[in-house]
Amino acid sequence: MEKLVIIPTYNEKDNIRNIIDAVFSLQENFHILIVDDGSPDGTGAIVKSLQQQHPGELFLEERSGKQGLGTAYIHGFKWALANNYQYIFEMDADFSHNPKDLVRLYDACAKDGADVSVGSRYVKGGNTENWPWDRAVLSYGASIYVGMITWMPVRDPTAGFVCYRNTVLEAINLDQIQFVGYAFQIEMKFTAWKLGFKIKEVPITFKDRKEGYSKMSKGIVKEGVLGVLKIQWQSLFRNYKRRVQN
Repeated sequence: MEKLVIIPTYNEKDNIRNIIDAVFSLQENFHILIVDDGSPDGTGAIVKSLQQQHPGELFLEERSGKQGLGTAYIHGFKWALANNYQYIFEMDADFSHNPKDLVRLYDACAKDGADVSVGSRYVKGGNTENWPWDRAVLSYGASIYVGMITWMPVRDPTAGFVCYRNTVLEAINLDQIQFVGYAFQIEMKFTAWKLGFKIKEVPITFKDRKEGYSKMSKGIVKEGVLGVLKIQWQSLFRNYKRRVQN
């Protein structure tokens, strides 16, 4: 019960079987938790059919309706802590994150002393592939914007490919995490940093999805822009640490 990969899903039937097979093919004792938000395309049913092949390794938590990325991860984090996992990973279902890089994120925490390791597009050696120019500009611009507002020493603060030691998630009051989109990823890293945990960025190549469709929306972008201002403003007050810390 050492390593758990949390994969939130909504309408990922074209990817889910392959991503599960790819993680287990690493043969590195990763367990997988799928948090599915009632996908009408049958994603959950595919996971259930695969559980027979991976007893005690593949788990499914089904929720009613689309509730957002952030709440899916919070649900997964609480499940992971209740089941005593030591290293908890975030990863997308669409192969934009290379499953082989899970090992490198794990090593950064388990061997190199990081509390949080981030699969980063914007450190030396990191890259993106097959992204439309407007998406690339938006993402890189967001990383610069977050750094200017928060002063957080993370080059890729919106990254969704992350490994947390369980001590980090245990220290955070997860019920006080406010956001569900890009801002969720920023807020989690910001909170861990403010609580004194060590964050290490690991260069990865991020590839745009080949199957399914992106969940990006104007609302998610707006939440990211305004959310960064909100969490930085809140952090200036004395009660911030008391609120976000268990």
